[in-house]
This record gives sequence, structure tokens and C-alpha cells, in this order.
Amino acid sequence: MPTTTHETRLLVPLAQRPGPLSSVLLHPAGGGLGQYLGTAARLARHGSVFGIRAAGLLPGEEPHDDVADMTSTYLDLLDHFSERPRVLVGWSLGGVLAWELAARLAENGPAPAVVLIDSFTEHTTVSADARADALEAIERSVRHLGDGTDAARARTTALAHVRASASHRIRSRPGGPALLVACDGPDRDQQVATWRKLTDRLTVRGLDCGHFEVFDPPYQPRLLAHLDAFLDLLTDAPQETPR
Repeated sequence: MPTTTHETRLLVPLAQRPGPLSSVLLHPAGGGLGQYLGTAARLARHGSVFGIRAAGLLPGEEPHDDVADMTSTYLDLLDHFSERPRVLVGWSLGGVLAWELAARLAENGPAPAVVLIDSFTEHTTVSADARADALEAIERSVRHLGDGTDAARARTTALAHVRASASHRIRSRPGGPALLVACDGPDRDQQVATWRKLTDRLTVRGLDCGHFEVFDPPYQPRLLAHLDAFLDLLTDAPQETPR
């Protein structure tokens, strides 16, 4: 259980129960957690689940526009936990944050497992139309927060995260097991190749859908099946000792 401080407003308890695998879900670009509800329910079969949403969505908050700053902020949040998370999960930018957070945790203990849901090691240049479509999808993902989040604030936060993604390059190597669920598309082979350069413990599974469709009803069952198989392997394996 985390203690209560002003920082924990970014920390969202999704399920609190005993189990061998405590998990943390990292927000994608846009900062919301609504798309993760099905994933959180599946993770909860194995232990407690928390989400970390982004700053910038509620009045009085300023969004981060740098991945390193977000990682440091979220690492401080995890210091309030009585035990380290065993699994970090993120979609898109959330996977990048999960990876970098795992690397920071590995500096003084066992590396957690990381689940990358269609994440990339580097920002891919997109057309103006594709960027507009992405921003619209991002805004939709945070509307579940209710009246406290207006469209202008959601767009400002999304744009900050787009800037963060554009300027960040992953170079870290946490060392723990990782699952990459890669969506269909012309960049899939390159996506997989760049992650394989960073780890020899990568499991790759595919989804025959686009980036913004992974949590839609036709595709989410397949995503959860991939997650189940990966979590079962982690549950059967002993926890790693610090390096």
C-alpha cells in the first residue's frame, strides 16, 4: 500500500489484493488510464494493480514534456510502496515509461518485467493528418475522468507528451523479461528489431490491428491472451535476486 502525499494524486489504485505479481500501469500519451480497465482486471488475478496517470489533466496541474522528468516523478511515487512492483505495463508512450522506470528500479534491485503494448524505442515521424487523428484519439482516452478534465487541458497534455516522445531515444537495458505486443503495420519488423537490440529476454506477439484499436472489443481478447501467457511464466518463475 502506498502512503498518502500530494504526489499520490497521480497514483490510481485499481485493485488491491494479495498475489505474487504486483503491477503498475503507465499512462500513454494523453495521460489517462481508461483504456486499461480490461488489462487491469486481468493483472488483478495475480496481485494488486495501480495505475499512474499523467500530470496536466486536472486544474492546477502542469503536464510534463520530457520522458526523463516523468520517469523520475513516477520513481518517487513507487518509493511509497512497501514492496517493489513485479510488472510494469504500458501502451505506446506508456511502454516507454515502463521500460525507463524498470531501468531505474534495476539500479538497486531486481528488474521488474515489462509489458510493451505497441511501443517504439524511437518516435516515428507521421503526417499532419495522422498526427491530428492521434490527438483526437488521445483526447477521447481521457474523457472518462469527467468534468475535471476539459478538452483544452487534454489537448495541452497530449501535445506535451507528443513532444516528449519526439525527443526521446531509449538506450537503457533493464535486464528483466519483456513482452512486446506489436500491432500490424509496415513498421512492425523495424519495431521488433530495435527492441531486440536492447534485450535478449524479449517475447514478441502480434495483433492484427492498428495502434489505436488494441483495446477495442474485436482485439482486446487476443491482447489479454498474450498477457495471460506472459504472466503465467512470471508466476512460475522465482523472483530474481538483485544484480
